[in-house]
Amino acid sequence: MIHRRTIALLGVSQLLCWGLSFYMIGVFGDRIVADRGWSRTVVFGGFSAALVVMGLASPVIGRAIDRFGGGPVMAAGSVLTAIGCASIAVATSIPGYYIAWICLGVAMRATLYDAAFAALARIGGVEAQRPMAQVTLLGGLASTVFWPAGHALADAVGWRTALVVYAAIALATVPLHLAIRGASHSKGALANDSMKSTKPPAHPRRLREAAILYALFVTLINSLNAGLSAHMIGILSDLGLAAALAVSIAALRGVGQTTARIVQVAFGGRLPPADLNLIAVAILPFCIALCLAAAGHPVAATVFAFFYGAGNGIVSITRGTLPLVLFNTAGYGALVGKLLIPSFIASAAAPLAFASVIDHFGGRGALLLAIVLSSLTLATAFALKRLAKPANG
Repeated sequence: MIHRRTIALLGVSQLLCWGLSFYMIGVFGDRIVADRGWSRTVVFGGFSAALVVMGLASPVIGRAIDRFGGGPVMAAGSVLTAIGCASIAVATSIPGYYIAWICLGVAMRATLYDAAFAALARIGGVEAQRPMAQVTLLGGLASTVFWPAGHALADAVGWRTALVVYAAIALATVPLHLAIRGASHSKGALANDSMKSTKPPAHPRRLREAAILYALFVTLINSLNAGLSAHMIGILSDLGLAAALAVSIAALRGVGQTTARIVQVAFGGRLPPADLNLIAVAILPFCIALCLAAAGHPVAATVFAFFYGAGNGIVSITRGTLPLVLFNTAGYGALVGKLLIPSFIASAAAPLAFASVIDHFGGRGALLLAIVLSSLTLATAFALKRLAKPANG
């Protein structure tokens, strides 16, 4: 059983850790470009390097959580987040800047949703589906809180001092993670999970197909998320919105994420994860196309930010719950850690690809790229739904 205290601790942790690390480049990236005189590709390439490191570290961290639990591993990640933020603030050379991002890459894999989901799966097995959704409620507000707050803080004290503040906040999350408690899910409960879960067909070929489809799906959705997380503010600004308005509208992404997750927690349990995943992904290409068609009109941009956040918010949950119903829950951390490797490495190219597209084709070109990625994601989600079958079916 997963205690409410554990869910609350992880919820607060996800709000802070996402805002301090993953969403940090979205608000400070252009300031670093202007202050350091480095190219956009170099600056945002640091974030890409971090995503590669997340992939390389993924199986190791997954196995560590299976063995030691989420608390110690996530606490270590908090310390690395502080070191990474402080190091970016003081880095005066490109190699030093990239070393700081490498540190943040390990930190993000050890503190964000995939680590939290593995920690919950270790404690609760298949019963972790609802807690996984609950811990994302606060995490979904990370961009809503940290993009405007980071923008205001950087205006007041400069981006480098703002990152030192970020480092201090990261250290404050160490006690949150160390307070996480919960015994490993028992073997008997794991057997019971196997009876209750939706499992892939027993044939090895179909099992491999499920693993490949899941890995492809996560690769596509993570690439889209990485690109838009790094550049949503820049895309909206390029479409003609004032900088402050672009920040405010982009921050609605977090409102959409949390709103959708509240609905999912209240009613989403009635739908199998594969069905819920397909519905969420179907929203993405349409809201992006609306923003493109309206050329960044404030109303269309608002709809885009909110509904992209809503769809992505649900997918952040189903990305964690799908393995619970496609595969056995035993060794969740190690299994998902392996399947996530391609997604982290491939999505590392997304910030650079979006930066290049913006430089050559502007915000409209970036939205076209987002439509292509979201459409491919939708096709993969449909294939996953067709593959998943109820255990009693």
